[in-house]
Amino acid sequence: MGEDLRIRDAHDGDAAAIAAIYNVHVRDTIVTFELDEVRAEEMARRMAQVRELGLPWLVLEDRGIVIGYAYGGQWKARAAYARTVESSIYLGDAAIGRGLGKQLYAELIERLRDCGIHVVIGGVSLPNAASVALHEGLGFEAIGAFREVGWKLGRWIDVGYWQLRLEGRAVA
Repeated sequence: MGEDLRIRDAHDGDAAAIAAIYNVHVRDTIVTFELDEVRAEEMARRMAQVRELGLPWLVLEDRGIVIGYAYGGQWKARAAYARTVESSIYLGDAAIGRGLGKQLYAELIERLRDCGIHVVIGGVSLPNAASVALHEGLGFEAIGAFREVGWKLGRWIDVGYWQLRLEGRAVA
């Protein structure tokens, strides 16, 4: 990673930049099933919720400007799922096509491993060749798909799931 680029823990001051990146995907793509844009205050609440679980929320900066983010969130609320997370990664236009998503995601995976996470699940709205390649390039295995589970931008959308088992430390 160049000296102008860095990956760091997100803080509340990043919420507006994160929301701006996310809202492009809300408005213009099928990669999220949200239909309404998210305000910075709501994004800050979501970030705090992830951090309260002891999970990482990372940002990718280029010369001090947030151009992407990734986090591991709760997969399911039941206690037995505590060592399984669902990962999310979103990039702004400035980060796309530069190999930065793979670097950011790899750092997230290492942080999740350090948290004692056993399984990371990635959901991908289909079709999305870039996201499939990203997951598989990091060792995720395809585990299945749900057909026509989302309606967005005038069409039904499938969601595929990939999983990565981590060795991780045992949780005390």
